[in-house]
Amino acid sequence: MALKVPRHSLLLLLAVGAVQAAAASAAVPPPQAQLQVSFYARSCPRAEAIVRRVVRRSAARDRSVLPALIRLHFHDCFVRGCDGSVLIDSTPGHPAEKEAPPNLTLRMLDVVDDAKAAVEEACPGVVSCADIVALAARDAAAMAGRVRYELPTGRRDGTVSSAAEVNLPSPSASFAEALSAFRSIGLGVVDLTTLLGSHTMGFCHCGLIMNRLYNYNSTSPFDPTMDAGLLAVLRRRCPPHVVTPQNQSRDVIVPMNFVAPLGPFGLDNSFYPSVLAGRAVLQIDQELASSGAARRIAAMFASRPGNFRVQFAKSMVKLGGVNVLTGRQGEVRLNCRRFNS
Repeated sequence: MALKVPRHSLLLLLAVGAVQAAAASAAVPPPQAQLQVSFYARSCPRAEAIVRRVVRRSAARDRSVLPALIRLHFHDCFVRGCDGSVLIDSTPGHPAEKEAPPNLTLRMLDVVDDAKAAVEEACPGVVSCADIVALAARDAAAMAGRVRYELPTGRRDGTVSSAAEVNLPSPSASFAEALSAFRSIGLGVVDLTTLLGSHTMGFCHCGLIMNRLYNYNSTSPFDPTMDAGLLAVLRRRCPPHVVTPQNQSRDVIVPMNFVAPLGPFGLDNSFYPSVLAGRAVLQIDQELASSGAARRIAAMFASRPGNFRVQFAKSMVKLGGVNVLTGRQGEVRLNCRRFNS
């Protein structure tokens, strides 16, 4: 049975979030205050077009680049803010962020390298790697699902990258744990529910869901909130052999959303009916149905795809402003994989 949600209650929820954000910004200037739309209009006027061209060419060869770039931006912003620190290569004795377990399956970093090389050729030493990651994610959202938005730029690159600092929400996190993690970087329940909607795209490693299928808790070997049909499908595709972090990048993968009209690399609202029907693949996604507020937002997005696109754009802009470096902070890297000094 479809879940009917009063429109006025959802508008009130979004309005309360806006008021709270405004109150917070009145007390403390938001970290993204120095970011500007068209920041490079004079210093590198073709920067955004160059990044877009590189992303489009990459997507023409391999559409999986689209969810990969959105995921890369999220993983970057969640640790030390949106400063490009996830791109740094490790050096002897100093494992960088990309060596942390949650980042071992990040892909398409070479697309950022290509975009950086093209931008450097046009405007040496001007455009940060952090902005390239954010712009590439913006372009990926537009190409995957017609989610279009103006993105403030002017981020600077960080000068620290440590695997020990990576603490992303686990794929098996409870709703409370996920919301706490999002709130720790200034995002709320609307942003959590919205940004998890990108999990309609891409694939999931079996190693991330084995506990839901075979070892859930002491009273049930499987997650009882999972739809029986989905459980049967996932058990066929993910047999109960041992999967360890060391071989996770090579284990079997399954679609993040088995009912995706745009295919595995399209961004739409089809994630939300799956959540409401108990057909989310990841535990963290299914947990949205356990919260009254998140469930109401999910139900609205399930029936109003336009609302999802609008809010996804807003939440991506908000994510892109998390703990940014601006002005004379940080640096503008010449090579996204290495600090300048």
